Amino acid sequence: MSWIASRGMPETAPAIMEVAEVESPLNPSCKIMTFRPSMEEFREFNKYLAYMESKGAHRAGLAKVIPPQEWKPRQCYDDIDNLLIPAPIQQMVTGQSGLFTQYNIQKKAMTVKEFRQLANSGKYCTPRYLDYEDLERKYWKNLTFVAPIYGADINGSIYDEKWNKES
Repeated sequence: MSWIASRGMPETAPAIMEVAEVESPLNPSCKIMTFRPSMEEFREFNKYLAYMESKGAHRAGLAKVIPPQEWKPRQCYDDIDNLLIPAPIQQMVTGQSGLFTQYNIQKKAMTVKEFRQLANSGKYCTPRYLDYEDLERKYWKNLTFVAPIYGADINGSIYDEKWNKES
């Protein structure tokens, strides 16, 4: 006897009714989860990713991973100034009263050194803030006045080979 028939419902009831009593998935609200792996867990990051998914982290589409204190992403960054960011993106946001439009403008290529100088300039540098909530408020408040520039979506890695999960 099927689950539906055992509850006195006709067998032709919609299949969706069968789902009603299934245990709800982990992280049903799809919140961004934060993880703090130990150094041992961090060394086997692919296994740790499986653990994160078992907790429902994948439902949000991303998760925050705070590396252990002893982890260093790279021994030194002396050799990255000449790396090329082929297509930096400037994010333009317009609007008001809760209705905004965002579009991306592809900028000319620049080196990491040029990007760093731009990021540290008076126009783009991090403003003074009391705490992270204050900083986030300032970011959203100023988004329509100063269009941020991103150097993301670049092929390759600046991590040491030992830590590069793609190598």
